[in-house]
Formats: sequence, C-alpha cells, structure tokens
Amino acid sequence: MNTAESGGEPLHNGTTNEAEKPKFEPLRLPTPEEIRGQDIWNNCAVRSVVSGVMGGGLGLFMGLFLGALDNPMMQEEMTGRQQLIYQAKQMGRRSWSSCKAFALMGLIFSAAECVVEKARAKHDTTNTVIAGCVTGGAISARGRTSELSFLLMFRCP
Repeated sequence: MNTAESGGEPLHNGTTNEAEKPKFEPLRLPTPEEIRGQDIWNNCAVRSVVSGVMGGGLGLFMGLFLGALDNPMMQEEMTGRQQLIYQAKQMGRRSWSSCKAFALMGLIFSAAECVVEKARAKHDTTNTVIAGCVTGGAISARGRTSELSFLLMFRCP
C-alpha cells in the first residue's frame, strides 16, 4: 500500500508524496486607528507614565507580600489582635514604600530608554543599558553620594 514511486498515489496514511504548497497570507496595511495607537504609544511621556503606573502596581503587590513576612520584635508579649494590627500597618507601610520606589524606577527607566532610542534612532540593547545606568544614577543620587561614585567608577557606556 505504501507506493511512493507511483507519483501521486496516496501513501498508507492517506497523504500524497507531493510537497504541500505553503499558504501565504496577503500583507495587510495598518488601519488609521492602529496608526494613531502606535503614534500615541511612541510618545515618551505616555510610555513613561504607563511604566510608572505599572511599576507602582508591581511595587504595591510586592510590598504586600514582603510586608506580611515582617515579624514584630516583641511578638511574645503582644496579643493576637495587637500582632494583627502591627502586621497590617507594616504591610501598608511596606506597600506604599515599594509602590513609590518601583513607580519611580519604571518612570525614569522608560523615559531614559525612550529618549535615548529617539536620539540614537536605533532600537537595540545599548539603549536599555544606557537607560539602566541613568536610572541607577538617578536613584542613587537621592541617597548617598558614595553609591553614585561607585556607579560612575564603572563608567556606563
């Protein structure tokens, strides 16, 4: 039943030995709505704000999870109700702190990457590296200057 030499006769599984022609889809031009959406998303301010909001949301959830891991120092002396109140306050503080930090990181990183990408007119990993250096430098500038000097010691590209 497996007669591949006969040309177009079916093989044992019901297929022919002729190569199937690949199906090509025609090119589709973007609609005006898609073009407007791309133009809006290519705006650096829009990208930065969206990244900041998403980073804030991520930080909020991370703070909730990590805040739940904090144990009170005087756990043996506290009642169950006091421990619950302490945990809730800690989770709230940690969530808000992480929310602000991640929102700031997302905003600065996205803005730096977008500006560098538009200035270089290239979309590659160098933009990401430069944006990471700018973000690290900006965040460390708020803290101690020794961290900033440590960052500059490695001289980001």
